[in-house]
Amino acid sequence: MIFPAIDLKNSQSVRLFQGDYQAVTTINDDPIQQARQIEKSGVKQLHLVDLDGAKSGQPENLTIIKQIRQNFSGFLELGGGIRTYQTAQQYLKLGIDRIVIGSAALKNPQLVKRLIDDFGTSKIAIGIDGKDGQVATEGWLEQSNVTMSNLIAKMSKFGAKNFIVTDVSRDGTMQGPNLELLAALKEDIPQVNLIASGGIRNIEDLKALKRIGIDQSIIGKALFEKTISLAQILEVEKC
Repeated sequence: MIFPAIDLKNSQSVRLFQGDYQAVTTINDDPIQQARQIEKSGVKQLHLVDLDGAKSGQPENLTIIKQIRQNFSGFLELGGGIRTYQTAQQYLKLGIDRIVIGSAALKNPQLVKRLIDDFGTSKIAIGIDGKDGQVATEGWLEQSNVTMSNLIAKMSKFGAKNFIVTDVSRDGTMQGPNLELLAALKEDIPQVNLIASGGIRNIEDLKALKRIGIDQSIIGKALFEKTISLAQILEVEKC
C-alpha cells in the first residue's frame, strides 16, 4: 500500500521540513475535506500524524481525527503521541485500523508487547524515526544512542511485523528516500515489513523502493508539490 499522509497541527493539515516544528507549511486548513478528496480519487488508505501529540505525548487533535474517521471509510493509520495503553485503546476503539508506536517503543517496550498481545500484530506498527541510523524520539526533538536496526530487531521479537522507517534528514526535503539505509535494514531483518517514509519525490522513487523489496510507503510533500498524483499512486499499486 502507498499511503497519502495528512500531518495534523492545530487542527490543520501541514508539512514540516526535516521534522522542524518551526518550519511549517500549511497544506489544507480543512483536513476532513482533504481526506474526502483522497477517498474520492479511489485511494483506500490514509496515514495520519498528530504532530502536536507527538510533541506533548498525548492526543491533541482528537476531534479532527474522529471526524476524519467518520469521513474516510478506507484503511486509516495513525501515529503521534501514542505512549500509553489507554491512548492506544482509545484510538483503536475509535475505529483506527492501525496505530503507530514511536517514542514508546524505545522508552516503554513492554507497552508494545502488551498491545500486540491484546490487539494483534496487524493493529500495531512501529515508527522507527532517526538520523544517521540512530533513533530519534519525542516528535524527533531528541536523539538517542540506539540504532534503528537494533530497535527493529527488538520489537520483532515481541511479534511486531510492520515498521515505518523515516530518515528525518530526508523528510519534507524532496531529495528521495534513503535507499542505502532501507536496503541495509531489509538485509539485516528480512522477516519484517518495512514501510518507507521521508523524501519520496516521484514514481521513480517508488520504483527504486520496489527494486530493494519495499512496496509500501508514505507520501506527503510530493502530493502537495504535485510531483506525484493520487492517480499515479493507484497506477503503481496495480503493478
